[in-house]
Amino acid sequence: MRIGIVSDTHDDLAAVEAAVSLFEREGVDAVVHCGDFVAPFSVTPFDVGGDGSDRDAPGDRAPDAGFDFYAVRGNNDGEWAVESTVDSFGTYLGEAGTLSFGGSGGDAESDDAESDGTVDIAVTHGTSGVVVDALVDCGDYDYVFHGHTHAHGVEERGGTVRVNPGGLPIPVDGADDAFRVAVLDADARDGSADPDAVTHYELDA
Repeated sequence: MRIGIVSDTHDDLAAVEAAVSLFEREGVDAVVHCGDFVAPFSVTPFDVGGDGSDRDAPGDRAPDAGFDFYAVRGNNDGEWAVESTVDSFGTYLGEAGTLSFGGSGGDAESDDAESDGTVDIAVTHGTSGVVVDALVDCGDYDYVFHGHTHAHGVEERGGTVRVNPGGLPIPVDGADDAFRVAVLDADARDGSADPDAVTHYELDA
């Protein structure tokens, strides 16, 4: 199971298309966007599997439909139509959400059911560092995905790995100077959360 992680694309279609191309080349099974699309038009390029007519329920995809897609709301997502646009082909998690990948077929469920090989993930935009720290420190998740800072990073703390894929370069202290995304290879981990299972990619955008 390979999971693409992206955040803070801020209506930059070149960045979005570069991320989608990278995720397709890497053969990811799912993509998680940590917020700050800004407008609905920059959501739609993530729909690599058609118009959603092959779904029985939100998040269901045909086997050959590219990758599943999940997203949370960012602080700059001012158009509420972002939610309906994501839900037209993926799953919108609101301000924050949880995903469990693994079990039968590697599908994700937005509940906390546990099974052997399951990867439990919390996702939030990251506007509040206190919330991000609480999700990491509570010990309920293998990984916590967030963005907001536009600074890529991975950190293991108490058995949980915090992953920030990065974002578009912005003129803020500490922000990356290039657009980055990340891929989590959940099969590479040895039964527990592993920061070495996360690879960051710098993209031209």
